[in-house]
Amino acid sequence: MAGTSLDGVDAALVSVAGPATAPRVRLQEFTSVPYSPGIRRRVLQVAAGQQVPAGEISQLNFLLGTLFADAALEVCRKAGVPPGQLAGIGSHGQTIFHQGNATAEAGHRVNSTLQIAEPAVIAELTGAVVVANFRTADMAAGGQGAPLVPLVDYLLLSEGNQGTAALNIGGIANVTVIPAGAAAEDVFGFDTGPGNMIMDDLAHVLTHGRRHYDPNGRMAARGKVLEDILAQALQYPYFRKQPPRSAGREQFGEEFVKRIFLSRFPGARAEDLLRTANELTAATVAGALRQYVFPRVSIARLVVSGGGAHNQLLLSRISELLSEIEVVTSDAFGLPVDAKEAIAFAVLADRTLHGLPGNLPAVTGARRAVVLGSISRP
Repeated sequence: MAGTSLDGVDAALVSVAGPATAPRVRLQEFTSVPYSPGIRRRVLQVAAGQQVPAGEISQLNFLLGTLFADAALEVCRKAGVPPGQLAGIGSHGQTIFHQGNATAEAGHRVNSTLQIAEPAVIAELTGAVVVANFRTADMAAGGQGAPLVPLVDYLLLSEGNQGTAALNIGGIANVTVIPAGAAAEDVFGFDTGPGNMIMDDLAHVLTHGRRHYDPNGRMAARGKVLEDILAQALQYPYFRKQPPRSAGREQFGEEFVKRIFLSRFPGARAEDLLRTANELTAATVAGALRQYVFPRVSIARLVVSGGGAHNQLLLSRISELLSEIEVVTSDAFGLPVDAKEAIAFAVLADRTLHGLPGNLPAVTGARRAVVLGSISRP
């Protein structure tokens, strides 16, 4: 798994057993392989929509395939498991473009997504069957291609006696809503908006490249919320869009950061800008749950995962804004916060290899449930 934060490749070695309707999932090993500064810069150029030659995208696709294979081999090495024993590899790839909402193109309604990290390269270097391009089948069926983790949240976190919301805070924040005793068709979810993306971009700019993120929200904790910037950011149309909805750098990338935040720097302190970005994520998560979730479903707990789960300021603000429910991390359920998304794509790959659907139409807006991904064989 590589996310919109563009920090590197997460690899989880996962055993999956039992029936497909109630799989038993165990994390055996996890590793995270960071991108070098040069590769991160090249990927960011493409993902931010800068004009680059087609050859650069092609080169990155094959280069990242090699890096993803390295991550898969490394997690096997750490676990002492020969790659030949793998049933398969699920590779989300690195998103460089995502347009969930269809637009008119040549007389048709078209939406699209593009993840790179060539699966044929991963298959060749690891000797394993690779499932990749998870989002495209859902989009072909009229969905937004995201979020896809909600099905796995349902399989692993549902309970009969209480409603659960699962919040992943990566570059983008997304929520899965699982009513008490839910069937799969009762589950819904959507991207709430920015997770770490704005904070990470600000940390990179404001520290002149010395940091790519604000560890544990420490810089932000020294600042104060700039209410005028927060109010302006909250007017962004995405936050009023009804689910299903999905977001990425196209909404909350470089242009948003420059227009809303950096236009005020250096007049505003770096700590205050980071504190305001932190509050934007907390406010939009809480606002999305209050507007689109609580009126429909009784929720007792919010289970948080992703890199944002390490940001103590962010977690405390979400807890304060949603004081009526319990806020816990996914660690409590055997799903380490950093590994949960990589675990999810292992489970989705397993479903694909067994011919089982991997999307939830109520989440993505697809016309039907579909088997996800393309398969590359070594």
